[in-house]
Amino acid sequence: MTMIEPSFVSSSLASLYQDAKCTLNFSSPFQCVIAVSLSAQTTDEKVNEVTPALFKRFPTPESLSLALPSEVEPYIKSLGLYRNKAANLVGMAKALVQRYSGEVPNTLEQLISLPGVGVKTASVVLAECFNVPAFPVDTHISRISKRLGYAKVSDSPEAIMGKLKKRFKKDEWVKLHHRLIAFGRAICHAQSPECGICPFFGKGCKYQSKCSMSKGK
Repeated sequence: MTMIEPSFVSSSLASLYQDAKCTLNFSSPFQCVIAVSLSAQTTDEKVNEVTPALFKRFPTPESLSLALPSEVEPYIKSLGLYRNKAANLVGMAKALVQRYSGEVPNTLEQLISLPGVGVKTASVVLAECFNVPAFPVDTHISRISKRLGYAKVSDSPEAIMGKLKKRFKKDEWVKLHHRLIAFGRAICHAQSPECGICPFFGKGCKYQSKCSMSKGK
């Protein structure tokens, strides 16, 4: 599989997005789990709009564990899949109280055992709250990885995560995760990416090759 040199990708993104960081607002591991869980199929901006009131109403795992999903729903109704998310949040809080004395665990295996918490959410929590090297893969990173030649079109997020970890240095994972997301939001869009200002244009990008083939038909 032809791919763009990882060191070139790292240096290019570092020059563009030196200070890229998580754009979700939270102040504790518990709030982080909630915010990241809510971010599925919506934007961080929309999540940040609803979490202040949600965190105020349910400030601890204990308080959230005692709630009914229907009591959580009004706070997150503007987000996609809010009913499922409300049920998962309550289930997650119950699990924290029952299994971990109300504390958010700090291992991948324990985190993904919580209702509604997948590998991506768990990886973000580990990276943001516990300084554990992780490489969470969201839709932006999945798309970009395939275009840069690091993953196949059919690869799952977990498969892509494994491949990226092999290509890039461990101490780069978290920063590169943030920079790839920033790059995906600003330049490498799903539709009509800004190829004219992309540092990887002409370097072997699969999207560019696909466009060239289409124009040649």
